[in-house]
Amino acid sequence: QVQLAESGGGLVQAGGSLRLSCAASEGTFTFSQMGWYRQAPGKQRELVATITGGGITNYGDSVKGRFTISRDNAKNTVYLQMNSLQPEDTAVYYCNAKGWRGGILWNYWGQGTQVTVSS
Repeated sequence: QVQLAESGGGLVQAGGSLRLSCAASEGTFTFSQMGWYRQAPGKQRELVATITGGGITNYGDSVKGRFTISRDNAKNTVYLQMNSLQPEDTAVYYCNAKGWRGGILWNYWGQGTQVTVSS
């Protein structure tokens, strides 16, 4: 069973930065896509950013130009650099990883890490 371990969340003032990390427990599983989603209280979970194994990225409109996603394929780890944070970025951030094995598309989620931005 693949597990995703997130780290790097916390409390930051508006305008500040945080860096999230997510490491997959199984090094032999090749994930076609890794990424981050977030969910604020009373809202639906939304896309933050995704990245493929080849480095193709996709960002949610609200974070474009402020957040940067990257990954280390050798470590099966994905990162999210968050700059110019605003109070509306406050949410639980979830790591996600998708990959094919045995003809099945597997979809994994982390437990989430809280990011709180104070005004």
